[in-house]
Amino acid sequence: MDRISGLSDELLVKILSFLPTKDAVSTSVLSKQWKFLWMWLPKLEYNDYYTTNPPDTSDFMYRDFIDKNLPLHRAPVLESLVLKSCNPELFRPEVIRSWVGIAVSRCVRELTLRIRYNSIGNKPVVPLPGSLYTCCNFLTALKLEGSLFSWTYLNVREIVVKNSALQRLNLKMCSEHFGVHHVIVTPSLKYFKLYDDGQCLSYMIHMPKLEEADLNVLNDLNKLLGSVTSVKHLSLLQFVNVEGDESELTVGVIFNQLEHVKLCIYSEDWSKILVWLLRNSPKLRVLNLYVYDLPRFNDYDPVEWKNRSSVPECLPNTLETFKFEGFTGTQEEGDFLSFFFKNACCLKSTSITDRVTQRGI
Repeated sequence: MDRISGLSDELLVKILSFLPTKDAVSTSVLSKQWKFLWMWLPKLEYNDYYTTNPPDTSDFMYRDFIDKNLPLHRAPVLESLVLKSCNPELFRPEVIRSWVGIAVSRCVRELTLRIRYNSIGNKPVVPLPGSLYTCCNFLTALKLEGSLFSWTYLNVREIVVKNSALQRLNLKMCSEHFGVHHVIVTPSLKYFKLYDDGQCLSYMIHMPKLEEADLNVLNDLNKLLGSVTSVKHLSLLQFVNVEGDESELTVGVIFNQLEHVKLCIYSEDWSKILVWLLRNSPKLRVLNLYVYDLPRFNDYDPVEWKNRSSVPECLPNTLETFKFEGFTGTQEEGDFLSFFFKNACCLKSTSITDRVTQRGI
């Protein structure tokens, strides 16, 4: 112990940074020299996912210790703060708000909140400080995730994110409220991941430098796609059927930079969605497709290509890699693949996997 204590405080903090935060905090009882060293840690993580239920005395002592001493944190910049909880006794909303406020005052770079409470009566209501979304110009990555059950996520009425420095944003949520409107203005954002299974939602989004988007939503997909046209990589999970012709999808949306698409479609008329996307992605090089046909209540309405001009520009010119998972041999799949291989002139790699056997065909 004497040899370690003889090291410089800077080196000791470096050593502590490799430990879980709870263990690093516990070193404060070793001596006067160690009492405040953890307060210089650039990254802090609080995780009560694995605490006893109900929490034991040591869990409460740990929380109370940080609650008391975090305001004394001395690092000029907090690189990362991670807060994970599934226990309302241990992780109260006022604690979350207080800790996040301190992190903002310490110029936090990356913030992760993951809240999972196990009963409806314990719904979290966490009024986070507005400065987190609007004035924290050092924040470059924000991840908000939570649930009441394994399939129900953070219940929110409104999210407003206006941050000029933010580069990564991950939102996982739902809303039981109707007419929910989210505003996201992030001019420097490069990565955006959104899971939202709420109803009657609307979005106002400004992300002019976005390079990668991962979208899984039930509603307002058209407007969302119209807001992410700058992306080079797009992952899209689509459940909703398209009524009428595929031209009824967002008009005037062109993905001029899009090169890589991962598309998972749970829809009757999946080929309409796919053809619309291909027609509006002139530089597409990689297409990964997974299709899961829903029970069909209407007759299959084939997509028609009447002339050469209707062939998506990417097929004969840029598309090099094609992967199709979930093949079942339906007429819709056959029609699409026939058209696809007739016009895809630049293919270098192709893979088609049967849904039942999970083998290539």
